[in-house]
Amino acid sequence: MLKVNNISIQSQTRTVVNGVSLEVAKGEIVALLGPNGAGKSELVLGIAGVMPLNSGVVTVEDAEVSGLDSQAVRRAGISAVPEGHQVLENLSVMDNLRAAGSNLSAQECATEVEGALQVFPELVALKDQAAGSLSGGQQQMVAIAQALVARPRFLLIDEMSLGLAPVIIERLIGVVRELRTRGIGILLIEQFTQLALNVADRCYVLSQGKIRFDGKPCQLKEDPSILERAYLGN
Repeated sequence: MLKVNNISIQSQTRTVVNGVSLEVAKGEIVALLGPNGAGKSELVLGIAGVMPLNSGVVTVEDAEVSGLDSQAVRRAGISAVPEGHQVLENLSVMDNLRAAGSNLSAQECATEVEGALQVFPELVALKDQAAGSLSGGQQQMVAIAQALVARPRFLLIDEMSLGLAPVIIERLIGVVRELRTRGIGILLIEQFTQLALNVADRCYVLSQGKIRFDGKPCQLKEDPSILERAYLGN
């Protein structure tokens, strides 16, 4: 279990995450929904050790990871896929994947890179190309593959479908479902609400830095006013 307990995160001018608690179990997809500026991306960066927490605790299997740097958090089993198809643009696809396994032995890294390419066989033919020359969808595949090389128990995926064609989104959702069957817990931040609700086991709604809803996707489908109030800031 990944547990986030009462964490707060401060930006330069305001509190962007305010007393948030949530859980993700192994083999579970949890959607995190909410309007732009709600604090979703900051929450992911805080859990991943990229942004400092002002307060609160993050644990993986009851081992505290809050306060650790991002590399230590990755070693503990949490891999983040930040918004924006982030890759090492001047490096080849293969070197991007190898870089993600820098904390592994050479043999372990090779094994995990091979496993990531089995998830995304489309990348095999592109492995010698510079990652920055790829399409947005291909770059997102590389970004997720990078996260997989780190052998995560939990994946935090921020705006996976942003700017991508429907056929690519469908492909990536298939991968997310496959990873769930492997026992990986996934926190999915998604701009397309219905897409997230169709794939998630549970969901949270974040608005103005606070959790406004915690429950099943069917509840949000049956009562759209819950999301409407969150997006309106009520």
